Amino acid sequence: MKATAAGIAAVQRPDGGIPWETGGHLDPWNHLEAAMGLDVAEFGAEAEAAYDWLARSQRPDGSWAARYRDGGIDLSTMDTNFTAYVAVGTRHHFLLTGDRAWLDRMWPVVDRAVDAVLRRQQPSGAIPWRDDPGIRLVTGCSSIHHALTQALALASTMGLDRPHWLDAAHRLRAALVGQPRLFAAKPHAMDWYYPVLGSVVTGAEASARLAAGWDRFVVPGLGVRCVHHEPWVTGGETAELALTLAARGDRARAAELLACLTRLRLDDGSYWTGYQFVDEEFWPDERTTWTSGAVLLATAALDGDPATCEVFGEQPREW
Repeated sequence: MKATAAGIAAVQRPDGGIPWETGGHLDPWNHLEAAMGLDVAEFGAEAEAAYDWLARSQRPDGSWAARYRDGGIDLSTMDTNFTAYVAVGTRHHFLLTGDRAWLDRMWPVVDRAVDAVLRRQQPSGAIPWRDDPGIRLVTGCSSIHHALTQALALASTMGLDRPHWLDAAHRLRAALVGQPRLFAAKPHAMDWYYPVLGSVVTGAEASARLAAGWDRFVVPGLGVRCVHHEPWVTGGETAELALTLAARGDRARAAELLACLTRLRLDDGSYWTGYQFVDEEFWPDERTTWTSGAVLLATAALDGDPATCEVFGEQPREW
């Protein structure tokens, strides 16, 4: 998968930012997905440059803008799950490298980011997506829950106690599990598997959730539909479901899903975003760095990479 990582590195800007495509926009979440992909493919210097970009670009309140373009802010609003995700990437890089000096530099970035997100937590425990307090998303909040588990693990490594983070994680999980009407109903595959990937549901409940939606979203031999009612499978969702399975020991199904992605792979190692299987067309006409990053992470988990499996595997509730 060196070619795939090299493709991400070729898109990376001199300042360390990783846009979706050459000359395209950048968002912090997908930037991190691509950076973690670089890391597992042993492009460590490029991955660290991506984290340096985050450290330099963090705003005084601890957040990042939702979208950047040409080195500047393109959409200034804060996506809460985008800001929280730095905790996932930071722990992943630390577990891969064991570089405590680097973690000491990144910890204040993570600390400020988590507090920026939790300042928006509502009395119900839910966390709104953007500025509208009424828009709460299952995928976004599940990703935030995942980030909180990783932030708490990092705090433990730093010898610090963050009981309010733990309380926030428990309250967020309780909202997702016990108050589903708080969250906007969407037809997307991510709303199906992200509560498992984010360790909102675990154990037998996670297995039951995946089983309940499997036939609705998984197209045998093709991958995962982005939305259940469209004949469109996507590389990112297919890879993320494979990552979810592989990190939890379901290697056979993870391998089957990853095998589907050969259809999307080009000779240079990049991946089309998706495939419309009725029209038999790759769509849209883009090859995104975050798709490549997700494929690299899923491959690493399938290969048993300890850092990737620990970060994306089922998380202990005591965090």
